Amino acid sequence: MVSKPRTAGTRKSKTQAGKTPPKPAYAKPSAAKNSKAKASKAKASKSNASAAKSSSSRRQGAAPAPHNPCSPWPQGQDVKRINVALQGGGAHGALTWGVLDRLLEDDGISIEGISGTSAGAVNGVLLAYGITAGDRAFTRDLLRRFWRRISEIAATSPLQPTPFDRMLGIGRMDYSPAFMALDIMSRLFSPYQFNALALNPLRDTLDEFVDFEVVKHCKEVKLFVSATSVKRGRVKIFGLEELSLDAVMASACLPFLQPAVEIDGEPYWDGGYMGNPAIFPLIYHTDSRDVLLIQLNPINIQHTPKTAQEILDRLNTLTFNSSLMREMRAIKFVTDIIDDGFDDEGRLKRMLMHVIDAEDVMDDLGVSSKLNADWEFLQYLHKIGYERTEIWLSENRDALGERSTMDIEEMYL
Repeated sequence: MVSKPRTAGTRKSKTQAGKTPPKPAYAKPSAAKNSKAKASKAKASKSNASAAKSSSSRRQGAAPAPHNPCSPWPQGQDVKRINVALQGGGAHGALTWGVLDRLLEDDGISIEGISGTSAGAVNGVLLAYGITAGDRAFTRDLLRRFWRRISEIAATSPLQPTPFDRMLGIGRMDYSPAFMALDIMSRLFSPYQFNALALNPLRDTLDEFVDFEVVKHCKEVKLFVSATSVKRGRVKIFGLEELSLDAVMASACLPFLQPAVEIDGEPYWDGGYMGNPAIFPLIYHTDSRDVLLIQLNPINIQHTPKTAQEILDRLNTLTFNSSLMREMRAIKFVTDIIDDGFDDEGRLKRMLMHVIDAEDVMDDLGVSSKLNADWEFLQYLHKIGYERTEIWLSENRDALGERSTMDIEEMYL
């Protein structure tokens, strides 16, 4: 058992090619409206929701990290305070681990808010617990120990890549007999039949590493976990005050493999169906305008899927990107409204959007690789995430607080 301490390159866009980027979404008011904005701020302070919107919209440049000598985050005027949005993707979440590892190592970055879904929710709650129970070094070690433990558990599973899979490239398990059997079984039987006890090694492992009572009292980062309400057909956001092991398991509940997770009588499935990840909690509930999206599911692919497995793989990525595409369209819509001179007296907030992805790598990995927790594969993904983040920071650090480094229209519309 792991004891829980109880004390405290990225994808090129038109922007990167040298073109001036469009100002991205939800903006600050013009200088001509300063008096109105101040009046709006005073009035909005009566309501938490209104205050969040109006105060955020007037912020100039990067959101400064408030000086707190007891905080585990870096301090100083040069520290850039950002939000991170973490996609789900099973074992592909090890790439996100690599990104977070590099961000936690950086003395010029602090994280204000995290929105995570499925594997992104798991990485997010580990970060929130680690930064509350310890410091950045402890959090980096916690993430590594967690992913290592996942690989040790997976090593005892029949879900293993065959020699032929390994010959075709790292990660895939398309020819694994166990994967084929699981695929067929999930089409013929419900998880209420073949997994009636809702056995889930991920649940036991996360419970081993995270004390959720500590997470609920986290003051160092705001965490939002997305799940899909099965009956109501909409996204459910679990904030810190209602976060639990069940909430994270609901966010990662694949309905073909696990029975729905019930919370207060409401059944939930994987959050990726309705918010992968949800961006709007970061817009309404944080001061920082910068959102760094860690994207695991490729939007663009190079070849037309022709085999049955390739078609299923593409349907999977399309499904889990659909909610993100809609949110990006909404952000672009509000950006255009702001650029046309309307900001609703300071209530619209211009968001500065950024992305780190690995489409060139993920395009070659099928859905089977999302179930592959082989340590070599996880380390491979971690290295990619770490290195892509290193490149992104070297090219875009100065843009934080000033402009977007992604062209939403080119990449998502």
